[in-house]
Amino acid sequence: MTPVELSRTVLHAVRRAVDAGELSVAVPTRAVVAPPGPGGCGDYATSIALQLARPAGQPPFRVAEVLRSHLAEADGITDVVLTGPGFLNISLDRAATDVGLVREILRRGPRYGYVDAAEGAEGRVVQLRCPRDPRAVVVADASARILRSQGTRVRVSAEGIEPAWTSVLGVTVDAVGPVAAELPVEVRPAPVDAVGPVAAELPVDVRPVPAVAYAELLSLGRDAGRWALLHPAAHDRPRTGVEHLVQRESNPLFRVRYAHARARAAARNAADLGFTAAPGPLTDVEPGVLAALADHPRVLAAAADHRAPDRLARHLVTVADAALPFLLTVLPRGGEKPSAAHRARLALAEAVGAVLAGGLALLGIDAPDHL
Repeated sequence: MTPVELSRTVLHAVRRAVDAGELSVAVPTRAVVAPPGPGGCGDYATSIALQLARPAGQPPFRVAEVLRSHLAEADGITDVVLTGPGFLNISLDRAATDVGLVREILRRGPRYGYVDAAEGAEGRVVQLRCPRDPRAVVVADASARILRSQGTRVRVSAEGIEPAWTSVLGVTVDAVGPVAAELPVEVRPAPVDAVGPVAAELPVDVRPVPAVAYAELLSLGRDAGRWALLHPAAHDRPRTGVEHLVQRESNPLFRVRYAHARARAAARNAADLGFTAAPGPLTDVEPGVLAALADHPRVLAAAADHRAPDRLARHLVTVADAALPFLLTVLPRGGEKPSAAHRARLALAEAVGAVLAGGLALLGIDAPDHL
């Protein structure tokens, strides 16, 4: 069971409780599931009971007890534990969950974690505005890509734009000129506490933290230049030196692209050996790899909500760092013949490649097959 499927299972449990007359609430359109916080347990936790308590007219813990009985009956869930004021901590059938996760990623490919337009913010247009500053324009461009991946319609405007920002950094905007007062959301790199959830009704006026050496920035080219601006948190001043071009472990962009290239190489080499990927039980695989892949949809949603592409960039580094040791063990060694275990590991490697390629595309950065 993937996080997306678990979210739907939680909503189904709410719907069943409503149909049974145990809760009198409107069924939400979305249930957030995430790794448990301090004091939690299991694979995922949700605060849906706290969200529903007031409209249900019941204490959060009582709402959680009602939902627990329905969740415990769902396929793929092995245990549901209540903690704190009413958090539901959910344990999953690990083997089935891992296979299902890999299969879902391979089915969706680089679009894993995307939300269909029908499930997104129906009828809402988020209008992003930015000053005449290359970092702000790149952040707005990447934020728009991520928002669209979550089913939101977006319009980007800038007070001004230089031709090199398009030709070198690959940015596009929908309008250039003075910003109309009614545009609802302003995107400028700013302190974290000044960045809130996307809301068409809430104007956001923040100050950018620009890069200093723009000539140096443009010399990096599109991929390294965009990464230099997007990887730091919005309140941090970006560095635009040649460290973003070096091909060594100290460069996060290199590690992400190298992990993608390794995943693609594994698929090519497996084809030469005469076998293909097939999701199956995984043994001797660090759980961090699967956990990072499972967290990808949540990271995309958070990056969209907060207009923070840096969250996605740092998540890709997490995926790459978790996956690189594993990617060295995918293929048979010595006289080994390809087995079901190798096909399962190859499927996981291809899933890693799909997530990294999709994430880099949303940042406007290429994912080369050879590096």
